[in-house]
Amino acid sequence: MATSPAHRFGQIIGETLESAIRPPLEAVVKEHGLYLDAKRPRKARAGRRKVAWVDGKGNTHDLDYVIEAGGTEETIGAPRAFIEIAWRRYTKHSRNKAQEIQGAIIPLAERYADSRPFLGAVLAGVFTDGSLNQLRSHGFHVVYFPYDIVVAAFASAGIDAAFDEGTPDAHLLRKVKQYGKLSGAKREQIAAFLRDRHKPEIHTFIAALRLTLTRKVQCVYVLPLHGSAHTLRDAAEAIAFIEAFDESQPGTAFTRYEVGVRYSNGDEIRGQFNDKAAAIAFLRAVR
Repeated sequence: MATSPAHRFGQIIGETLESAIRPPLEAVVKEHGLYLDAKRPRKARAGRRKVAWVDGKGNTHDLDYVIEAGGTEETIGAPRAFIEIAWRRYTKHSRNKAQEIQGAIIPLAERYADSRPFLGAVLAGVFTDGSLNQLRSHGFHVVYFPYDIVVAAFASAGIDAAFDEGTPDAHLLRKVKQYGKLSGAKREQIAAFLRDRHKPEIHTFIAALRLTLTRKVQCVYVLPLHGSAHTLRDAAEAIAFIEAFDESQPGTAFTRYEVGVRYSNGDEIRGQFNDKAAAIAFLRAVR
C-alpha cells in the first residue's frame, strides 16, 4: 500500500526532529565513552535497522535513540537512556501519542530498573499541556517544538510546512517532493533552525541526561531484617558485608535482606532479597 502524502510528510518532520537532537546526544556519548544507537543497520542486531528492546514480559518496543554503556557495533550494551521522538499535528491525537510513548518506554524502564535509565521524549507539533505533564509525571524529560516553530524551520529552507485536515493531498505531495529535492546541507539547515530556536530547552534536557549518566553511588545500605541497617560507602563494601554476615546469629530468625542504593543525583534503587546470592547479584549490577 502506498504511503499517503500526509503520512510521508509527517515522517519527514519526524526525521528532522531526529536530526535536530542527534548532535547534542552524540556530544554527550562521546564525552562519556558511551554508545548511541539509532535507526540504521547494526551488526549487533544482525544488520536490522530498527532499534528494538524487549520488556520483562517479552514484548518488543521500537525506539528512536538508546544510549548504551559498553555498546559497540557488534555488541548490545546496557541501556542508560531511552529517548523517543514524535510529531502530532492535531490536539486530539496528542494524549494518545503520550500514552503510546509511555507504553513503549515505561515497561523497559521497569525491566532495567536496577540502572534507572534516563527517559526522554522529543516532541513537535500540537501537544496539550495535559499530555506533556502526563509524560513528565512518569519521569520523562521533554523537549517540545510547537507547531509554529516547525513551520518556521521548514520555511527557512523554502518549504511551506503548514497544513490542516482540509489540505488536499496534491498540496502535501508537493511539499514532499520539495523536501526530496533539498540538499543535505539544506535539510541540516532545518534541523539547525530547531536547535537554535530551542537552545535553553535542549540545554536543560541534555543537562538532565548528563546528570543521569554521570551520577555516582552516594551510599549503599543493607538491612538484614533481624538486625539494624548498615550504611556502606559503595557496592563492593556492601558485598563484603553480606558475604561476612552471619545469618544464624542469636535473635529473631533471618527473613531477608533489604538493600538500597542512593545516587548523587537523588535517584534511589531498592530491592528485597531472600538470600545472599540474590542480594549480591543485585549489587553487582549497580552502575
